[in-house]
Amino acid sequence: MKIAIIDLGTNTFNLLIAEQTEKSYNILVENKYPAKLGKGGINDKKIVPEAMERGITALKTHLKTIEQYKADKIVCIATAAIRSAKNGQDFVKRVKDELGLTVHVIDGQKEAELIFDGVKQVIPIGEERILILDIGGGSNEFIIANKDGVLWKHSFDLGIARLLDRFQPSDPITTTEIEVVEKYIREELSLLYDALEKYPTQTLIGSSGSFDTISSMIAVNHHPHLDMSKVMSYHIPMEYAQEMHELFLRSTASERKEMKRMDLHRVEMIVLASIFINFIVKEFNIKDIWQCAFALKEGTILQIINDQL
Repeated sequence: MKIAIIDLGTNTFNLLIAEQTEKSYNILVENKYPAKLGKGGINDKKIVPEAMERGITALKTHLKTIEQYKADKIVCIATAAIRSAKNGQDFVKRVKDELGLTVHVIDGQKEAELIFDGVKQVIPIGEERILILDIGGGSNEFIIANKDGVLWKHSFDLGIARLLDRFQPSDPITTTEIEVVEKYIREELSLLYDALEKYPTQTLIGSSGSFDTISSMIAVNHHPHLDMSKVMSYHIPMEYAQEMHELFLRSTASERKEMKRMDLHRVEMIVLASIFINFIVKEFNIKDIWQCAFALKEGTILQIINDQL
């Protein structure tokens, strides 16, 4: 059976088509479309008309690919932008009426669970506790886990589209603006401080999104022969992460567009994403960073195969 998963994220609508085998699956294709559903209204809890149109266009584009691969089943998962918008259900209804797709709007806890089920497939999780971070446009999920499973998880409304809309930083960002953003992050993460006091760890696993872009940009400089499309996880040395972070802070949007392997859809957001990551690393004394290519989509496939979804 061929299964298509569409992850309707705040910034990007991601598509994964996989063929189910006995108790596993093979990935046939992955695509993404920059829907930017949260742009212009995320902090007002609404999806603006232009964003709705982009969302419909993104889904139509993915449906063409799904048709080519003759998928037997389509599962649409919606996260922060749709669940927090007052008119989120209007978008869900429009998708059903116009495209015949049923959109499942999940809460932050379910989102974190699916992310963990994606990450655990390619990252060896043993006795040592790890902190998983999935940076989205509308929300950021944190999961503390070890081989016994999830010890703690929470979804924070601190996605990068929200931060960008709230702070609208200069180009390039100023030192004062960085301090204001970090102060806000610190105030909003009290539950994470409590959790890491109870379950301390020094290993950060960054799943998909911004981490994919950052690791790919680091690799092109430091591991130029590596084909990142074949890499499921990538170790990010601290000095390389810091080097990239400092480069982002002093860059303008036009300079970032010219950087090797910069995802052009992340040009606006990557600076705040890097500030967020750097804040977590400094604040919680992280010693080790890994990027993981698997996240919500792969977790969703796994749960479908195991009859958990």
